[in-house]
Amino acid sequence: MPAPPRVSASYQALPGHPADGYPAVSKVLLARLTDGFPPAAAVRVCTTDSTPYSAAGGWARLADADFPEPVPADADTLFDLASLTKVVATLPLVLLLHQQGRWSIDDPVARWLPGAPRSPVSISQCLLHVAGLVPHRPYYQTCADPAEVRRAVIAELADAVPGPVSYSDLGFMLLGWAVEECAGEPLADLASREVFGPLGMTTTGYRPRAPRPRIAATETDGDQRPGMGVVWGQVHDGNAFALGGVSGHAGLFGTAADLARFASALLTPDRHPVLSAGTLALMTARRAGAGTESRVLGWRLQPDAWGRWPEETLWHTGFTGTSLLIAPALDVAVVLLSNAVHPVRRLDQIGAFRAQVHRAIHDALDHPEMDSEASG
Repeated sequence: MPAPPRVSASYQALPGHPADGYPAVSKVLLARLTDGFPPAAAVRVCTTDSTPYSAAGGWARLADADFPEPVPADADTLFDLASLTKVVATLPLVLLLHQQGRWSIDDPVARWLPGAPRSPVSISQCLLHVAGLVPHRPYYQTCADPAEVRRAVIAELADAVPGPVSYSDLGFMLLGWAVEECAGEPLADLASREVFGPLGMTTTGYRPRAPRPRIAATETDGDQRPGMGVVWGQVHDGNAFALGGVSGHAGLFGTAADLARFASALLTPDRHPVLSAGTLALMTARRAGAGTESRVLGWRLQPDAWGRWPEETLWHTGFTGTSLLIAPALDVAVVLLSNAVHPVRRLDQIGAFRAQVHRAIHDALDHPEMDSEASG
């Protein structure tokens, strides 16, 4: 039997607040990892200039008949970020091109997709998930190569009628290709140079080249691959895999430390190294939906299930068990990375895990004016 998983954590007080709440967060993580779900996790609570809490532990890859010893996870483990790709790579590039005057977010996305059918769907409607596109199709099962996947997704615009919020991977696949067309450069290269480099995100990128023990494994024999076995070192999402590992909707890998750099930069819009304060204000000014479906460009609002975070708190999740939360009103952001689909997906448990961790962090921040709720 392997040794039980361990969590390595460090914490400090925010100015004016005690630090004694953070051990409760570690207790939640250790209990969850010991119970086996998720196998590995990494957490960062960050502000504009510090990291009052960080923790990491568990198993990057579990043992099985083909792999006799589990691989431990730590703060340097790379996680498949899944749909966090949308807000960490694609959204900043879309906004940067708008900021540079190279396009407008009100342009029809078809304008930037050669061969696309006539369509009223705009770039901003794709960002808001109101483009009228279906949420998902398994193109990796029906298309022979990346070019066929691209043609099939672009063809979906012919039937898309903008309307209410309906979360769609297809909109961000289209945005990824539109960014490449507008900028004249591959998405992965653009993201690395224009976003990750300026933000100091040295480990984040598509198609990771790190040794596999540094990468958290995901699903075994799931429905995202034509073949069998553990997905390890490659993107989990089937459509991103069919596109060679690079897409506007999924494909990024990164560490919690890198995501903390990304998140903390959003807390200081007047000092963001990539986007201007005006551009970031535009990001949050465009709105769609209501209640739990409230959205701004790229992001969701109102993470009600995660505790009583302030209004204007931004958040996003990824299918593999990842999430980002940005709370400008508190000068706090939360990064939660996990491989919750390893070795099999347990979708009914992922939401509860995220909620428990964020509620524990919410309590640790000790803001009595927010009527903190107990973690659980």
